This record gives sequence, C-alpha cells and structure tokens, in this order.
Amino acid sequence: MDPHLLRTFVAVAETGSFSAAAQRLAYTQSAVSQQIAALEADLGTALLTRRPVTLTPAGERLHRHATLILIRVEAARADVTRALAPPGRLRLGLTPLAWSPAVVTAITRVREARVVAADRDRIVTAVSTGELDAGLIDGFTAPSDPIRLPERTAVGVSENPAVVAVAAGHPLAGRTGVNLADLADSYWIDAPSIAPFSRLPVDGPRAGLRYEGADVTILTGLIAAGHGLLVLPAALVAGRPGLAGIPITAPRLVHRVELLHAPGSEASLSPQALQ
Repeated sequence: MDPHLLRTFVAVAETGSFSAAAQRLAYTQSAVSQQIAALEADLGTALLTRRPVTLTPAGERLHRHATLILIRVEAARADVTRALAPPGRLRLGLTPLAWSPAVVTAITRVREARVVAADRDRIVTAVSTGELDAGLIDGFTAPSDPIRLPERTAVGVSENPAVVAVAAGHPLAGRTGVNLADLADSYWIDAPSIAPFSRLPVDGPRAGLRYEGADVTILTGLIAAGHGLLVLPAALVAGRPGLAGIPITAPRLVHRVELLHAPGSEASLSPQALQ
C-alpha cells in the first residue's frame, strides 16, 4: 500500500470530509477522491461511505493500521536524516512546566540545539516520529507513579511537590493544607496546554477561566490577579510575587517530569544531565 494513499485516507477519516481532507493536505477534492478510490481498488473493498462520510468496518481496521504505519514511515525518514546530521545536534521538545535550569545546562553541552515548547500530545508524537530527538514531558501523578502514555516508555527525571496556586490575598492563602475535593466549587483556571484538569488523577474541578496559551508567566499572572486557582509545581510558585502555594493533603500528588527518546537517539540526552 502506498503511504501517500494511506495519508489521504487517514486525513479523510479524521476530518470526516473529503473537502476538509483536501484542505489539510493542500490537494484538490477530486484528487482526494481519486486516491481513496485507488486505495479501495487495491484492497478490493469499500473503506468509506460517502454520504455521510464514515468508516466501513474494513475502513476501521485499516485506520488502526494506517496511523501506526505512517508513524513508522516518519520515524524511518527521521532516522535516516539523523544518521546524516552533524554530531552534537539536539532537537528537544518540552512541555512548559518541564523546563528547569538543568535543561539550559544540558543544551549548552551540544554544538547545535533546537528547543520546541508545545503541549504533551505534540511532543509525544514528534518524538515517536523522530521529528524530535528527545522530549521532556510533565504531569501530576501519585508519588512514584509514571505518567501514563500510550505505547510509550519514558524515564523519570524528577518528582517535586504539587500545590494549589492562589493569589497571595486569597482567603485560602494562609492554609497549611487542602483537600482538592473541598475546592470543587472554587473558581479554577483551565490551562490545557500547561496543566490540564483532565490529566489530574482525580475528578477535575469545574473551570471558570480558560487560558489557551503556553506562557507560564501569563498564567501565573492570571492567578496572582485573582482569576482562579490551579495545581502547579511548588518550585514554580515559591518566591513568585503575588502567589501563594497551598500544600495538597489529599489526594497525594507530585509534579513529575519524564524524558522520552526517539528510536536510535538514546545517547542524545540522559536523565542524569537533567537532574
């Protein structure tokens, strides 16, 4: 099967539309239709119904395989490119809260570095395909509990206490501890690219304000201005003007950072270099 045809098929399956897939791939709609027809002819079965556009049972099976095949194709391409790259090059991705002074120290040891900040899903995908040599991702977990990732194994780099970050003048600021369940009705900030509620190992509180950026300074500024609460690493909150961190008594939570490597690039960065 031609990977180009598989890529078109995946685009149609994910967008649910021939025209939307054409826009994503910068093709004409007729070209998309022709490629889907060619793939169906090759396999001898219909993969999509047309009105509405949905996957047939055969299409559902192919979609599961196609996404993995395309990842492996990209990984192979990146591996060949990596073999031709000059020594000492590092392409590192990290989620905003995975940054630390140790990262700066680590990248000064390489001749050529590129750093990409993005959300966890983007980093995991880019490392899987070899677009990035390594990725640092973070999350809030129970102590010693690894971050749950689909079909990926990461190496733990650090664990630090998690706190509820509030404005220094907030009524809760003087508390010595808090149960997250007691704050379910509080006004929270949802920051999906930085610290999404959906990845807390508890039933997430209700969000009021939503911040869709990835700038930690803006986010902490919103908290300091009284726009809501958020679970953050204690080290990030400590010493920041206008912020207070309340220790979490239940559930037990830590902020964990883990290191991912692209296949064949394990020597590009070590956990010890980031500690």
